[in-house]
Amino acid sequence: MYGFFTLSFWDFVFITLGYTHVTIIAVTIYLHRNQAHHAIDLHPVISHFFRFWLWLTTGMNTKEWTAVHRKHHVSVETDDDPHSPVVLGVKNVLLRGTELYRLSAHDAEVVKQFGFGTPDDLIENKLYSAYPMAGILMMFLTNILLFGLPGVTITAIQMLWIPLFAAGVINGLGHWGGYRNFDTKDASTNIFPWGIIIGGEELHNNHHAFAASAKFSMRPWEFDIAWCYIRVLSALKLATVKSIAPARPYIDLDKLSPDLETLKAVVANRLHVMSDFKKMVMHRVYREEITNSSGEKRFQLKKLHRVYKAPYRFLSSIDNLEMKEVYFISRRLHIVLNSYNSLEDLYRQRASDADVLLKRLKEWCEEAEQSGISALQEYVKVVRGYTLTELPN
Repeated sequence: MYGFFTLSFWDFVFITLGYTHVTIIAVTIYLHRNQAHHAIDLHPVISHFFRFWLWLTTGMNTKEWTAVHRKHHVSVETDDDPHSPVVLGVKNVLLRGTELYRLSAHDAEVVKQFGFGTPDDLIENKLYSAYPMAGILMMFLTNILLFGLPGVTITAIQMLWIPLFAAGVINGLGHWGGYRNFDTKDASTNIFPWGIIIGGEELHNNHHAFAASAKFSMRPWEFDIAWCYIRVLSALKLATVKSIAPARPYIDLDKLSPDLETLKAVVANRLHVMSDFKKMVMHRVYREEITNSSGEKRFQLKKLHRVYKAPYRFLSSIDNLEMKEVYFISRRLHIVLNSYNSLEDLYRQRASDADVLLKRLKEWCEEAEQSGISALQEYVKVVRGYTLTELPN
């Protein structure tokens, strides 16, 4: 069966990739960053194009998708999370991601509670929501007409793209394996530093750290392709960026004591501050302990790899027995973990008077300096130097 166009193999590949790329960009820019988090505003023409395209290629309902995603953020890694691999198992989420999404999407209470602010116009109610499969059928027939039998395969691949990569890979692997820039209170990870195939959604830990940010890339080596499209749309006056993650605080290494400016920088940049602690102190001390140990102690230290790799998991479930275990294995690592907890306490007390918090920050710096651990002592200089004001060149 032949269509209007005869495709070579590479024509088929490029068209299929083009279809799937537009679909994933529609999901990440329109559904995710615009509808779910209001990180950007889109011109009505662009917004409706994405809505129409998603109706053609996925049949997904904007209100339902937005509601499920917002519930995920509110209930992350709990029994109420629609698709947490920590709770349900990564294999379960990878293989049943679409099914898990639909269970919440068809829950009227979830949609009512979390689906606010989404399109509620005539075309949504009378067409997109009323006949979700009509768009998919229209796209299928169009592909057959244009490309013949290869159109069947193109349609099948584009139909599988979102369930496989968004519902499966992002919701599954994005809370299971990868690297973490920020110690968020969930299991989110960055699957890969270059967000191209899944439109920047690969940078999932960055997103959970700053959910309202329109830009997902945070490090110089990371790339968020959807952010490039957003910049182009902004230049064409077709999009307005409402929120971007705060840049990491400046550091004045000449500062000898924390002041109110230091406190403001520390409180306003918790994730950056704790990320610096992890890299500059926790990683370093753990590596030093491994290097300088042998035999049973080295074996026990390797068992504590969760401390080095993901301290949030360790600290969130730790009990006194485990802390004693860490103490007997490594006194230095025990001190580092206590220091980590003490610094976190500042954020739990941030409703307190500024002078009280500043006094506590100074005490923390003094305790760290007296720890005898060089990595922690060097980090104190960084903490003292945090500032929101850019330093003169």
